[in-house]
Amino acid sequence: MPELPDLTVYVEALDARISGRRLERVAIASPFLLRSAVPPIQQAQGRRVTGIRRIGKRIAIGLEGDLWLVFHLMIAGRLHWLEAGRASKRAVLARLEFDNGSLTLTEAGTKRRASLYLVAGAPALATHDPGGLEVLQSTPAEFAVRLRSENHTLKRALTDPRLFSGIGNAYSDEILHAARLSPVQLTSRLSDGEIARLHAATVEQMRAWTDRLRHQAGGGFPEKVTAFREGMAVHGRFRQPCPVCGLPIQRIRYADNETNYCAGCQTGGRLLADRALSRLLKADWPKTVDALDRES
Repeated sequence: MPELPDLTVYVEALDARISGRRLERVAIASPFLLRSAVPPIQQAQGRRVTGIRRIGKRIAIGLEGDLWLVFHLMIAGRLHWLEAGRASKRAVLARLEFDNGSLTLTEAGTKRRASLYLVAGAPALATHDPGGLEVLQSTPAEFAVRLRSENHTLKRALTDPRLFSGIGNAYSDEILHAARLSPVQLTSRLSDGEIARLHAATVEQMRAWTDRLRHQAGGGFPEKVTAFREGMAVHGRFRQPCPVCGLPIQRIRYADNETNYCAGCQTGGRLLADRALSRLLKADWPKTVDALDRES
């Protein structure tokens, strides 16, 4: 799922291309995409773009008359920009046509999770905001209050959109590795120093990756939006060496997500229980990296 760095670069690319432009036509190819009926999507046509913003993990395009198109890309949804006169080679779920080009939405796979809403007015737009703290604008104290407001594992807390805005599965792994904290450590057991370290790591990682993705786009429209990036320390690097200590990166799988971590940097050498493998192996499940090495 695109997260804060990816979505920020999307918003910047859209702002450069469609701000002030008139939306001439909206074409919806998938009946599963459009999740609102009032106002009808046709009312978006003929209106100029007045603003573009990120709301959590959503992108909102403002139109004249206080209308807002709200995109939630979910896991596999992606945006693309086609200059005027170019046709898409992909299966397009939605197409927004402007005089200078078209914004299209695609979604890989067969599951249709991406969504588009047309809403009228600020109160309706606010219903799409989960309320997470914008970490880049937060103080360490504000971050600490939000983190301690509920008792969860750090991985769950960072990825909860009600607590923190725009952080998902991929960048939470990078944040926790940079902060040298276990993904399963409970928020209630963090010291003030650990929370300060986590806040600093979160800000640093979000800024660094936004700058990196902005540089990679080079002023063009971002097309390589993925959860697995070259240069990541742990996410998507299972069994590869940690760039800090050299130990192999470990992984916990659950549902459609996974947590990647370094036992040497984050858990004092202890292997975290994997819901599937640890239950299967029971007493044979290795508890430390040294034990894993002896068995391999």
